Amino acid sequence: MSAVRKSVMSALSTIVLAGGLAFGAAGTASAATCPSTASPKIDGAVAAWSLSCVNGGVRVSGWLEDTRMDNKCALVRIVGGNGEYRTKQACGSGVREQFDFTFGGTDSAQVRLAIA
Repeated sequence: MSAVRKSVMSALSTIVLAGGLAFGAAGTASAATCPSTASPKIDGAVAAWSLSCVNGGVRVSGWLEDTRMDNKCALVRIVGGNGEYRTKQACGSGVREQFDFTFGGTDSAQVRLAIA
């Protein structure tokens, strides 16, 4: 791995870690390549998602649900292997939201379920 790539990956890892810590209660990140699925559950949130390879990129689709009346939101943060990121949140106990994001030029993504 080149020195530049190592530096970029190190910086990206630091940003993702710092972002996860800022969320408060965060579930384990699921870093995966396509195809894969995950169904994490943390105190106050539940989600399910899948990664699939499409047109030279990765598609991350699924849902998340807020499961606690605590004035906080369930949050999914996705960082594509290309460095792009997206978030989706569900606020209010029992509220479920769908998400569907595509990241070009990569076959991997790190997905994290958290409470914010």
